[in-house]
Amino acid sequence: MSKRRVYWVCQIFGWTSLILVEYLAYLFQEGFDPNALYLAIANIGLGISLTHLYRLMIRRLNWVRLPFLQLAPRVLLSVFVLALIMTAVNLPIDRLIVPTYFVDEPWIVMGYIMTWGKTMLAWVLSYTVYHYVERTRDAEIEQILLKTSIRDTEAKVLRSQLNPHFMFNALNSIRALVYENPTKAQQGITQLSNLLRNSLLADRRKTVELREEIKTVEDYLSLEKVRYEERLQSHIELDPRTLFWQVPPMMLQTLVENAIKHGVSKAVSGGFVDVTSQLDNEKLHLVIRNTGVLGDKEASGGFGLANTTQRLELLYGPDARFSIGQEDDNIVRADIIIPIQSDTIFRRREAVQKGV
Repeated sequence: MSKRRVYWVCQIFGWTSLILVEYLAYLFQEGFDPNALYLAIANIGLGISLTHLYRLMIRRLNWVRLPFLQLAPRVLLSVFVLALIMTAVNLPIDRLIVPTYFVDEPWIVMGYIMTWGKTMLAWVLSYTVYHYVERTRDAEIEQILLKTSIRDTEAKVLRSQLNPHFMFNALNSIRALVYENPTKAQQGITQLSNLLRNSLLADRRKTVELREEIKTVEDYLSLEKVRYEERLQSHIELDPRTLFWQVPPMMLQTLVENAIKHGVSKAVSGGFVDVTSQLDNEKLHLVIRNTGVLGDKEASGGFGLANTTQRLELLYGPDARFSIGQEDDNIVRADIIIPIQSDTIFRRREAVQKGV
C-alpha cells in the first residue's frame, strides 16, 4: 500500500472513530437526534479537511526541515488555530442542540478550545513527528549515498593511475628494438598495449582475479627488462589456491613499479623483484620483495603507497592491511592482506570443479 493511501485510510478511520465515540456517548444520554448526527458527519469532514490543509501547508513551507526550536512554536500555533476553527463551528450548533450543557458554564469557550486542542495536538504531533523522523532518515540516506558516490569516484581515480614516465621509457626501449630485434619489438608493443588496455579498464572494475593482475605485472616486468637487461631479475611464485582471488586492478603493477623505480634502478649492480602469494587463515597474503633501502616512505613510495592503502580501505575496510618495511639492510618488503569475499569462494569452487 502506498504512503498516500495509508495517509487517507488513517485520516478517514481516525476522524470517523473519534467523532463516532463522541456521538455514541451523546446517543446513550440524550437519545437519537438527527441534528447531532448531521453535526457528527460534518465534524468528520471538517476534521479531515482542516488537518489535510495543515499537511499541505507544512509540506509547502517545508517545516520539517526547520530546527526544533523554530518548529515547535509553529506547531503549537497551528494547533491553537485548528482548535479555534473547530470551536467556532461546533459551539453555536451545540447551543441549539443541547442548551442545557451551557447553563452556569462561564469558561465554556475555553473548554471547547482545550478539548479540540487536545485532539488536534495529538494529530499534528503524530503527523509532524512522523515526517520529521522520515526527513531525518532521508537526509541520512542521502549522506550515505553521497559518501558512497565519493568513495566510488575516489576508487576509480586510484585504479586508473599509470605512470607516464614508464610509458615514455617503454616507448623509447621499444623504438631501440625496432631495428635490432623486430620480433622482440613486436612483443613489447603487444605487452604495452595490454598494459594500456588494463589501465583503461581499471576504472570500470573494482577488482580482478589475481591471475589476471599477475599477467599485467609480467608484461610490465618484460618491458622493464628490455631497459634494464641483466640488471633486473624477477621471480613470481603463486599458490594455485590464490589465482582466482579478487584483488584491486593495477595495484601489484604499481607496487612493482615503485620497487624498480626506487629500489632496483638505484642499485649500482641492479637487483631483483619477487612476488609471492599464499593463503593464511582464509586471507590472501601477497608479498613483494625487492632490492633497495626504504628510507622516507613519502620519497620512496610516493603516490603508489598512499594509493594502495586507500584502495584497500575503500574496497575491503579495516580487515585489509598494507605494510612496507625494511626486511634487512638491502631488501624492502611490502605485505598485503586481503580478506575473503563470497565471489572469491564461488570462483575457487568453480575452478576446483573444472580442474584448473
